[in-house]
Amino acid sequence: MHIPDGFIDAPTSTGAAVVAVVGIGVSLRRAAATLHERQVPLCGLVAAFVFAAQMLNFPVAAGTSGHLLGGVLAAVLVGPWAAVVCVSVVLTVQAVVFADGGLTALGLNVINMAIVTALGGYLVFVLLRRMLPATRHGIVLASGVAAGASVVLASIAFTVEYAIGGAGGVSVATVFGAMVGVHVLIGIGEGFITALTVGAVLSARPDLVYAARGRTAPALDRRRVLTPSVGN
Repeated sequence: MHIPDGFIDAPTSTGAAVVAVVGIGVSLRRAAATLHERQVPLCGLVAAFVFAAQMLNFPVAAGTSGHLLGGVLAAVLVGPWAAVVCVSVVLTVQAVVFADGGLTALGLNVINMAIVTALGGYLVFVLLRRMLPATRHGIVLASGVAAGASVVLASIAFTVEYAIGGAGGVSVATVFGAMVGVHVLIGIGEGFITALTVGAVLSARPDLVYAARGRTAPALDRRRVLTPSVGN
């Protein structure tokens, strides 16, 4: 999913960089207004987890591999706006330090892997959550499905960018079929990892999960009742 230098032409990459900077700026302001103080350290942990998970690839098909994008995982844990910032930081470090994704394509990668996955994926999560029971299992299921869908959304965003300024010499239809087809499979792995991680955090500290604030049935908050935090 990381776009290298030269795969998308300079005008499109420049425009994407502007959009990415604006998106990160808006996300920073919105995150500052919605993030609880005790969730700030969690943002650092989420960014570190996404960074480590993106370094690990899992096989998909025919020699193709995929890795966690982490947008929905971060959005469920710390909120969609903070998630954009967390994943953008990860992508920047990867591009600058590890040459994973081109520097000229960094704006494109931020749009696809941070903004689209975090905001678009979280929208899918919210829609699913409204249809599912307001329980721990409902949140876990919604997060897993939304995470899988976010990967497909990111692949569609890449195809749109390629249609605007692709320099690969391959038809848009071919790129769309290859990208979406492979990333449906990658999305299954993304959904599985996200569901497991969200479920683990909900079991241990549901009070720290952004998506569970004030939206869960009493059963989910039973641990909090039995072991109240200091000052409650």
